[in-house]
Amino acid sequence: MVTESKSQVRSDSLRYVLRALPETRRAEWDAFVEKHPNGHFLQSWGWGELKATAGWSPLRLALCSGEQIVAVAQVLRKTAPRVPLALGHLAYIPRGPVVDWQQPDLVRAFFTQLDRYARRQGALALRWEPDVEVATPDGEAVERFTREWGAAAIAPVQPGRSIVLDLEPDEDRLLAQMKEKWRYNVRLGARKGVQVRLASSLADVEAWYTLLRTTGDRDQFGIHSLAYYQRVWELYAPSDNLRLLLAEHDGQLLAGIMIAIIGRQAIYLYGASSNQQRQLMPNYVLQWGAIRWAKERGAHIYDFWGIPASDDEDEAMAGVYRFKRGWGGRVVQYAGGYEHIYRPLFMRLARRFL
Repeated sequence: MVTESKSQVRSDSLRYVLRALPETRRAEWDAFVEKHPNGHFLQSWGWGELKATAGWSPLRLALCSGEQIVAVAQVLRKTAPRVPLALGHLAYIPRGPVVDWQQPDLVRAFFTQLDRYARRQGALALRWEPDVEVATPDGEAVERFTREWGAAAIAPVQPGRSIVLDLEPDEDRLLAQMKEKWRYNVRLGARKGVQVRLASSLADVEAWYTLLRTTGDRDQFGIHSLAYYQRVWELYAPSDNLRLLLAEHDGQLLAGIMIAIIGRQAIYLYGASSNQQRQLMPNYVLQWGAIRWAKERGAHIYDFWGIPASDDEDEAMAGVYRFKRGWGGRVVQYAGGYEHIYRPLFMRLARRFL
């Protein structure tokens, strides 16, 4: 835990105040997350609403200087079955908090007040996964602070590694950066008549979900319910922060991916494909269409959202890694997950449920 003089704590308390923001300040929250260099889609207001359908209770905490927001954390809270939040819950900050890690006083003030707030609310532990890369100034600042604060490193919930494509180059340069086979497959699929369109209704989401079930069975991974993905669409599509792109051939749906955008970052969230007509290379045409759409939408980077922890060819998801690697992006390693436990005994008992 950070040790501070009473005068320093008092000074920070006078300068900054941590507040739970109401629904009426939703637009202000999202604007802050979107503009902040460390803002992330998982810290947008709608993500909390989405996770509320999956058993989490969202809490939006903002550190304010006067009325100005200077840092935020969307805290997702979860309890063991039939246990009220006040009697003990896990508090988790996905891809956050959204704070300037290069301002130590600001970070210290934020976590000092967050720590008190979490304790008062009955948290058994606080977990967070900052959206910063290791071996960067922000990553080094995170490591220094968490070591100083006495937090333990834990396995992250969100992907620890990803591939990020710089969208600044023009399309010719982006094509040139791909592996040759990827360019060939993109052009082959287009020549064969694969077309990409934007989904326009919940009926499109339902049709895509049928493919997602096929993909989950084929590649052995779990998926959410149809209602979950419909809720994603309802929350984000109207504001143009998310699009479902569909690849079709002669009216037959072959593949689809959901792409989220916040600020200058596009994220490949969910993907699905049919077992049929794979020789038409719909996944390649679709991914190129998504990259082009994200670039047109104003995104500067395209995050392929998660690859295996190592480059081992025997990894279960090695094929996914090869597909994402072929587009010419760079591999990034995130700072990871951290945990501060308030009630060790109760947390040990709760781990079987949380």
